[in-house]
This record gives sequence, C-alpha cells and structure tokens, in this order.
Amino acid sequence: MSMWAQINLQDSNSLIMENMLLFHDYAMMIIIMIVVMIAYMLVFMFINKLINVNLLEGQMIEIIWTLIPMVFLMFLVIPSLKLLYLTDEMINSMLTIKVLGHQWYWSYEYTDFYMMNFDSFMINNFDDKSLFRLLDVDNHLVIPSNFNIRFLVSSLDVIHSFAMPSLGLKVDSVPGRINQIGIMINRYGLYYGQCSEICGVNHSFMPILIEVTNMKNFLNWVKNF
Repeated sequence: MSMWAQINLQDSNSLIMENMLLFHDYAMMIIIMIVVMIAYMLVFMFINKLINVNLLEGQMIEIIWTLIPMVFLMFLVIPSLKLLYLTDEMINSMLTIKVLGHQWYWSYEYTDFYMMNFDSFMINNFDDKSLFRLLDVDNHLVIPSNFNIRFLVSSLDVIHSFAMPSLGLKVDSVPGRINQIGIMINRYGLYYGQCSEICGVNHSFMPILIEVTNMKNFLNWVKNF
C-alpha cells in the first residue's frame, strides 16, 4: 500500500461521502491560500523591518486583516452548512434498520420484516488470510444499492458509535436515546467500519460489515433468512 493511500481519505461509496471529499479538497485549497498569504506577509515584514516599522499600528491594516479572514470564513461556512444539513436529511426512506450497540458487538433488526433480527460478532480466526483481521464478522448487514435507507441507532449499555468512513456514516449509539441517519449507497461491495467511541476494554473488537447488493439478491437473502 502506498504512503498516499494511508494518509488520504477512503474512496467514496455514497453521495454524502462524495460531497465530503469535494468539501475537503475545497477547504484545503482555501487553507493553503491562507498559509501562503500569512507566510508571505511574515517574510516580507522580517526582511523589510526598517520600512514596516509602523505597520502594526495602522488603522487601515487592522481593518484589512480583520475583513479578509471574515471573507475566507464565509467561503467555508456556506458549503459546510449545506453539507451538514444534507447529512441529516431523510428523503423518502424505503427501508428502516434498527442498530443496537452492545459490549462488544452489534445487533441489527429489519423493522419492515417480521422477526428479522440477528447479532453480528467479530470473527476470531486470525490465521485465515482470506479474512480482514479485526474487521470481518460472522453475520453481514445486507442492504440493497440505490435505495434510501434509514438507520435507527441506540445502545443497551454504554455509548458506542456506528461509523463507516467510506460511506460518510457516523452516528452515536446512546443508551435510552434513538438517533437516526439516512444513507444511499450507489456501489456494490463489502464495506468495513468500526465503533469509533472508546466504549470499554474490547472497544476495538466490534467491527461493522455492510454488504451492498442488488434488490433481487437482497430479497432472496430475506426470503432465506
């Protein structure tokens, strides 16, 4: 694996994550502009300190370096608020899945299907090279692609966090409270995540595995459950 693949964000597999990646690149461009501008001003002032003796005491320069950061912040605030509201928007949810966090595993319940629920535990076979260590589970969370899905997330013991980086999905699992989040995944495949809240001694042993398939395979899986 290349160094860039280790420090960069994961490839997006949902519309929300694609927007997050675009906003990340956009914000980094503005941050680089700010850093270059400040570095240029510092170097220019140090080199020309005799010319710029009174630069820090001028009313005009005070106004300028107050207004310029405000302009930069406006360019960041508007798209970030738009993305924030998109992550909370629930659009015609056609499938609801209840997610319950335990110490230390996940339980899933398909509320639209009668008595369809199961637990998902991490697979402890570390010698099997075909499995991802600390990420593979015995029961996958199977969902259809290009389908608006609502997750209802809660916990039965301590605070957990249901997180899937490549899908732009992260919601706290809080005891006595139900949080919801919507997602639509536009690519088939297996997607891995983990609890991102320090929930106890086995916090690193409660992974999440979402299997995305087409509607036909999903209905066959439900039929044979």
